Amino acid sequence: MKAVTIGVASAVQARSRLKAAFAGRPQGGPRISFASHELLWRVLTPKRWQVLEAMTGAGPLALREVARRVGRDVKGVHTDVHALLAAGVIRRTESGAFEFPYDAVHVDFTLRAAA
Repeated sequence: MKAVTIGVASAVQARSRLKAAFAGRPQGGPRISFASHELLWRVLTPKRWQVLEAMTGAGPLALREVARRVGRDVKGVHTDVHALLAAGVIRRTESGAFEFPYDAVHVDFTLRAAA
């Protein structure tokens, strides 16, 4: 199973992980990191999360197929798919299909008390 962890990481944390990866230290699998909780929730809206659920483990899909799987109109799904694409959450294949190349998603972040 190919899983991805979605979470929040500062630029310093992301650079540290990248540096460790280049040094050959295992990083525990693929990650998609957002700079803040606010950005994570702005990108991963409930409807976009529904798109990710439909695409998880499905392989490359045409936009119309994604819309069919989530039961929404193509125009609305187009907007969400392109937002996910711009954020680097999904990718476009050479054939033009859209792909979320993971079979599972783990969301990982910590909410701390306000200072």
